[in-house]
Amino acid sequence: MITATKTEFGTANVEAIWPEIYPLFVKHWEEIAHYKNIPLEPDYEKYKEIEKVGMLRIFTAREDGKLIGYCVYFINHNLHYKSTIQALQDVLFVQKEKRGFGMQFIKWCDEQLKNEGVNVVHQHIKKAHNFGPMLERIGYELVDLIYARRLI
Repeated sequence: MITATKTEFGTANVEAIWPEIYPLFVKHWEEIAHYKNIPLEPDYEKYKEIEKVGMLRIFTAREDGKLIGYCVYFINHNLHYKSTIQALQDVLFVQKEKRGFGMQFIKWCDEQLKNEGVNVVHQHIKKAHNFGPMLERIGYELVDLIYARRLI
């Protein structure tokens, strides 16, 4: 017998999702962290503060009720274009064994953000995990490249 599973998308707040999302943060860090010698230390209190002032959105992907992915955005008026509201993706992750609906998830997140009046969404991508071609298929454009240099 084959049991069908359904992936559902939703929203969450920091306090409610933290115990459930943190184990995925660890998996995410283990998979994509560029500087492995910088320990994972998400600032729970800062996330709560940012959410409290209305500048954080957490979107979730669940399968049979279990959290399997998330996308977190910072929302704000852009300092260079103050009449626009822009969303900057902080983290986007789906458990490796559950991938395959990423395009649907991002499109759903975009629709939620659009409904809130967000004008522009920025997605950041790790060089070693480039899903840019998929983003381009749904209308994203390559706008910036970001370089990092470890100083300490």
